Amino acid sequence: MSWDVVIGIETHVQLQTKTKIFSGASTAFGAEPNTQACLLSIALPGTLPVLNYEAVQCAIKFGLATNAEIASRSIFARKNYFYPDLPKGYQISQYELPVVGKGSLEIEVGEIKKTVRITRAHLEEDAGKSSHGAVENGTGIDLNRAGTPLLEIVSEPDMNSAEEAVAYAKKLHELVQWIGICDGNMQEGSFRCDINVSVKRKGAEKLGTRREIKNLNSFKFIEQAIHYETQWQIEMLEEGKAIQQATVLFNPETGETKAMRSKEEANDYRYFPDPDLLPLEISDEKISQIKAGMTELPHLMKVRLESDYQLSSYDAAGITRDKHVADYFFATLKEAAEPKQIANWILGQLFSKLNEHNLSIEHSPIKPEVLSLLLKRIQDGTISNNGAKQLFEKLWLSPDLQIDVLIESEGLKQVSDSGLIETMIDEVLKNNQAMVDEYRSGKEKAFNALVGQIMKVSKGKANPGQVNDLLKKKLS
Repeated sequence: MSWDVVIGIETHVQLQTKTKIFSGASTAFGAEPNTQACLLSIALPGTLPVLNYEAVQCAIKFGLATNAEIASRSIFARKNYFYPDLPKGYQISQYELPVVGKGSLEIEVGEIKKTVRITRAHLEEDAGKSSHGAVENGTGIDLNRAGTPLLEIVSEPDMNSAEEAVAYAKKLHELVQWIGICDGNMQEGSFRCDINVSVKRKGAEKLGTRREIKNLNSFKFIEQAIHYETQWQIEMLEEGKAIQQATVLFNPETGETKAMRSKEEANDYRYFPDPDLLPLEISDEKISQIKAGMTELPHLMKVRLESDYQLSSYDAAGITRDKHVADYFFATLKEAAEPKQIANWILGQLFSKLNEHNLSIEHSPIKPEVLSLLLKRIQDGTISNNGAKQLFEKLWLSPDLQIDVLIESEGLKQVSDSGLIETMIDEVLKNNQAMVDEYRSGKEKAFNALVGQIMKVSKGKANPGQVNDLLKKKLS
């Protein structure tokens, strides 16, 4: 029997603000437990929330980036439930009137493009953290995280495979970092996904019963969890058993999902408008002001790189996959005027080294101005491409070394004297008459062999372009 998989994703994005969403307490990660738990976090009677407008600006940026509706008036609500790390007994969130409405995000899986609809994105506060086993024979409660601003982004159930779900999560992850509203650190919980999975008979209109896999903070775990959950639901249905709506957890060690509790519905939370917070009103002028200050979006930059700088689609996608990579590219471009060459070196030599040392590009020892000068020396014929690669290795270890001094000390300066190169060519032709005859009889490979011999005579220092040009003239 054939089945269709239906997937929707709720993503909790921790907003990059210095203080909490309803208080002035710090949001810095890694502080000692409860040192950033303010009076509002511990629900001291009489404390009142005050909205951090920086969080609102982050939400507006996301709405603009996904071509979404931005509400001129939205409401904060109380989401009521009991849990030890939620002292108030309710979470301040948004329900009926969220700040961001319908939008969309385009994803690519292989060569297939697909639009995933975004239902809504609403602001809310995070809860604290329960650490089981943190204290002897018990659970420790850390309220540092309580009140940290979140943007919960809810997609429509538009994805039909683990691959599509991962593509969507990655694209969203890239976007929120690009527009500067989230640091994207999944290990620290800054970006985590709840995945809703259901299966239905092939072609059936009615959706199956969904189960929600909570708090996945790795793309690998998202893929593994969906694969397991999908197979489990199919096996249950093929055995004639019913799927019960539930919240489930994924165990990375076993690769299995396990039901935690029955899935709550909205009415279980008894939402009602928070009486301590006025409605959030956003003017068209404020939206226009924020839009004017936003950086160019990656898909628009990709088009510009292809049209204005003649980069291939592959290279342009590589440069725009991360804001820091794009910034590095344009910083290098200020000094060196060969965009294709810059892209090749960033996506090739530089990325290889960064991956080898597990570094992100903003922590690269080789800065844009250093790479720019290195590439200039290739362009002006001072060094060969291979010589530049040798220098790159030395600069990686000692980035403060002077490139021109290094070229001289390493003996990497290229021979560009045409008279001297002609002398080398004459010597090689005289000693390799058989290769010359092969080339003149139509064997093109012989040409490359002759070039190799000339480079050997020059100890790799002859300018390859000049060698090719002068050799062709001599042979003709």
